Amino acid sequence: MNKRKIAIIIERADTSLGGAERSLFELSESLASAGLDVHILAAKGKLDNTSNIPVHFLADSLLGKRVSFYTFSKLLKHHLSANHYDIIHSFLPFDFADIYQPRSGSYPEAIFRNAASFENPILRTFKIITACANTKRTVLHKAEKNLCKNSYAPLVTALSQYVAQQFKKYYSLPDNRIAVIPNGVKTIASPSVTDTYTLRSKIYSQLNIKENEKSPIFLFAANNFRLKGLTNLIKAIRMAVTNNNPCYLLIAGSDNPSKYLRLTGKLGLDKYISFLGSVSDINPLIQICDAAVLPTYYDPSSRFILEALAAGKPVITTRFNGACDLFTRGRHGIVLDAPNDIESLADALQFFSNKENVRKASEAIIADKLKDNISIVRAAGQLIELYENIIAKRGQKC
Repeated sequence: MNKRKIAIIIERADTSLGGAERSLFELSESLASAGLDVHILAAKGKLDNTSNIPVHFLADSLLGKRVSFYTFSKLLKHHLSANHYDIIHSFLPFDFADIYQPRSGSYPEAIFRNAASFENPILRTFKIITACANTKRTVLHKAEKNLCKNSYAPLVTALSQYVAQQFKKYYSLPDNRIAVIPNGVKTIASPSVTDTYTLRSKIYSQLNIKENEKSPIFLFAANNFRLKGLTNLIKAIRMAVTNNNPCYLLIAGSDNPSKYLRLTGKLGLDKYISFLGSVSDINPLIQICDAAVLPTYYDPSSRFILEALAAGKPVITTRFNGACDLFTRGRHGIVLDAPNDIESLADALQFFSNKENVRKASEAIIADKLKDNISIVRAAGQLIELYENIIAKRGQKC
């Protein structure tokens, strides 16, 4: 039997861009390891030579970093007319695909939750009104809406129940048009003890933490500090810190820290918070922290939270994070109802400032085998089963 040939469509194939692009390659490699012939179809991008998955850059000859949705659509159709694939799996809302997997959730929810992350109510309203001025987003939103109206269009594969509910809410998409396959991440072995100790010593030196000090260390990682709730987290750290029970926060991410450095200084938290900037590998930092915290306003399914759980670390996040599907609140971590409920966030930080609570949550994560359920291998297996169902139904129609 020939290998199933799979086309995975993304606008830009470049792992340096962020979570969706990294997820693309991890998923593609996992599918290939399971015996599929996987090809990535991208408009633009660049390769880092770490993947053996063939990538077809369809708009390389065109000027500019990006191409329009319609231009990419034409290029894809031309490629697909000359190349057979058993399954067309798209991260963009193309109605000729077999599967549409919206890695960023639905466009309406992304707009509303992004607006919610601004403190000023006038600015929140302005952001919603002006969202329509973004031509690219408007085109993609329209394509997504039309795709959902068409009963013969792709199956929407949601990363979480949160994303599935968005498509029901905004587009009245029926259950038979939605398949929920929870997000997965590449689970790796723990970094070496030597590397972890070296990093730990460096962090302790930066924050002037004594080696025998048992104060908790929390880790926040994101590239959009506002959307992921960093302002609220810094304010919650101020409430959680006491002279007798200090706690520390590490902040990793490429966003501009200026505003948050000023807030940290204003609240007198300089000795408790360290801004690390962009990091190439989050796993060593996860190893030295007690808990991961992401009080996000919006996340279809956070890789960072899943990576922390895979490492056996308890987490603090919000109900606007689809990653909540993969752990039990109160047992493996804490889920907040509102990102701006600073008092509840401070209570969660204080709860995991207790090392016994951290130990119990970590033991529960291991006992419940969350690492296996969070694995990209599990997600790939579910996708392969979905591919086969689609091909089988296609055969029945012929």
